[in-house]
Amino acid sequence: MSQSTEYSSSLQEFIIDGASCGSCVSKIENAVQQVSGVTHAEMNFAQRTMSVAGTSTSSAIISAVEKAGCQAKVREAKSEEDALTEKEAVDLAYSKRLMRQTWIALSLGVPLMAYALITGEMNVNTVGERIAWFIVGLLTLGVMIAAGKHFYIGAWKSLLNHSANMDTLIASGTGTAWLYSMVVVLLPSVIPEQARHVYFEASAMIIGLINLGLILELKARGHTSEAIKRLIGLQAKTARVIRDDKEFDIAIDQVLLHDIVRVRPGEKIPVDGDVIEGHTSIDESMLTGEPMPVEKVAGDSLATGTINKTGSVLFKATRVGKDTALAQIINMVKRAQNSKPPIGRLADIISAYFVPVVMIIAVMSAMVWFNFGPDPVLAYALVSFTTVLIIACPCALGLATPMSVMVGVGKAAQAGVLIRNGEALQTASKITAMILDKTGTITLGAPKVTDVIVVGEYDEQTILYLAATLESGSEHPLAMAIVESAQERGIETGKASNFSAIAGHGVQAEVDGKTLLFGNEKLMHQRGIDLGSFVEKAQALAADAKTPMYFAIDHHFAGIIAVADPIKEDSIAAIKRLQHNGIRVVMLTGDNRDTAKAVANKVGISEFFAEVLPEEKSKKVQELQMKGEIVGMTGDGINDAPALAIANVGFAIGTGTDVAIESADITLMRGSLHGLADAIAVSKATLSNIKQNLFGAFIYNAAGVLIAAGLLYPIFGLLLNPVIAGAAMAFSSLTVVMNANRLRFFNAKEY
Repeated sequence: MSQSTEYSSSLQEFIIDGASCGSCVSKIENAVQQVSGVTHAEMNFAQRTMSVAGTSTSSAIISAVEKAGCQAKVREAKSEEDALTEKEAVDLAYSKRLMRQTWIALSLGVPLMAYALITGEMNVNTVGERIAWFIVGLLTLGVMIAAGKHFYIGAWKSLLNHSANMDTLIASGTGTAWLYSMVVVLLPSVIPEQARHVYFEASAMIIGLINLGLILELKARGHTSEAIKRLIGLQAKTARVIRDDKEFDIAIDQVLLHDIVRVRPGEKIPVDGDVIEGHTSIDESMLTGEPMPVEKVAGDSLATGTINKTGSVLFKATRVGKDTALAQIINMVKRAQNSKPPIGRLADIISAYFVPVVMIIAVMSAMVWFNFGPDPVLAYALVSFTTVLIIACPCALGLATPMSVMVGVGKAAQAGVLIRNGEALQTASKITAMILDKTGTITLGAPKVTDVIVVGEYDEQTILYLAATLESGSEHPLAMAIVESAQERGIETGKASNFSAIAGHGVQAEVDGKTLLFGNEKLMHQRGIDLGSFVEKAQALAADAKTPMYFAIDHHFAGIIAVADPIKEDSIAAIKRLQHNGIRVVMLTGDNRDTAKAVANKVGISEFFAEVLPEEKSKKVQELQMKGEIVGMTGDGINDAPALAIANVGFAIGTGTDVAIESADITLMRGSLHGLADAIAVSKATLSNIKQNLFGAFIYNAAGVLIAAGLLYPIFGLLLNPVIAGAAMAFSSLTVVMNANRLRFFNAKEY
């Protein structure tokens, strides 16, 4: 076991061993969160892993886990691939150990069960029977130690910590059955003759069946890592770098920042970077889901894992190792899989109280049978007590949520939808209103100059030169459109000074000794610039879905530049899809009302707000929330960040700014709004799956406990056998895991 004493302010990952049920989760999390320096601890019961944030030492965290009755090991892998390999190695070793223990238990349990079924008797009356069953009892004890030792150790540790878990139930049930049987064998006189029945087969079979259930659960759990495996498989293994005018291949973890890398046709992009030489087309479907290759020239960015289709290019590495886009995506998916939606936290709380309650029910059931049951009362009391303890194990309850979350988040990632946390996953299914930004979200965000209207002494060339120079330092899509238009006409930009952005209105600067203003009608009015009859011309342009921007030189109106931002090909279909699912779609834009109205009409949105400032966007979100709406906000720019953060669920277009992506709960790697409908569909399917799992687990436990306690005996004469209870408990967990894996076949496009 690695126990580091180095302090870390980053996230630490641990592999947990010995967590046997949902109640263990809250117990371990509470123990770790009490460690000095720990700010957050979250355990994934399905994966048996734990993430811990803060500045505590790993040794202190491991110690806390051990005090809680489990074992912890620092995840030592440096890469996600190594981490997955490490986890699979741990699971394989655990599976082999369980398999060995299962064979040991069943090799005794099955023959004893067969004997009981064939003869119908396991009574102790003669000296010969006492000797024979004594030997069987010793063999059973050996099996319990060899095959079920982990249950008894776990139960003992829980007892020392004044708590109870699945191990407590199994140890109590099997231990009681064995002790009773040995009393029957050694001291038959203290037991009524009709109650001299041994239950050695129950102790052996229960241990064997529960171990078998754990093996099957472990194997089924392995499928949930498919999404992570696929993402890791997208990474190139080597990169061809150029150093000292020499080209050679190195492992990708050896690539340094600013290295010059060559990529030939058919090769994967090994690290993130910017093209410096060459021309090619890149298959970015793994990031965006879009099948069409994207043309790349000098200055364009490349993402790790995308595939170079045609030309050979040189690029400079801008992000390597854990900083690449793909590495961040993998990390985001993994953390989301490890997080709990609110419904999952409820299951943890219930599990924590479930075991003690069950133990009380088991004791009460035994007392009722002993005092009011038929002869042999002692035997019936024992069977009831043991069966209640065995069948009530809340394994399925603990697995219900994390299994579904893991599969659902992974499924979404494959569709190009990155869900940041479990809460967003749950809330997305409840969205009633979706607010869409216009530029870059509904539209391409790559507008083109369509009209240049000049006033007075100035011509188009001069206006475009001054406007392009003014906007040359801006990354706003409309600004970039003007710069590109000037470049297309062979106009070289000059140098601007005293540049300042006026939020929600426009920009100002000085160029060639002239004071320039460029922005909307509000800005012109604020500065007292007379627009005359040109307002009507601007409105006519806006009615045609063009964005008119007013240009002033030395406080005099000089012209209008109109820019049109084409609507994305699939925006109309995606918006209809949202509306078809009963979601209220609202468009917000800082653009003028006429342009906004024209775009809204084209895409089928009846409700929109135009000329909205960044701070007003968040107010609009709050207004809808106050009306009882569960609001989703979708945007791509810095100006959308406040609204994305305050919305119930923020959706960022993956092609947008890093600020927007960081502010959002869900990132759509494609530029398409179909990702919204996909995300909501996956969210609904995952939540539905969780509810199915929880309902099944609750019903199983509730009904199982009642039947085991003997509720059906007065009516049908039915009393559950402890062995059957053990098998049912084991296979209930398997049922939950298999149901969660059904999500892997879910097709969001159909919804």
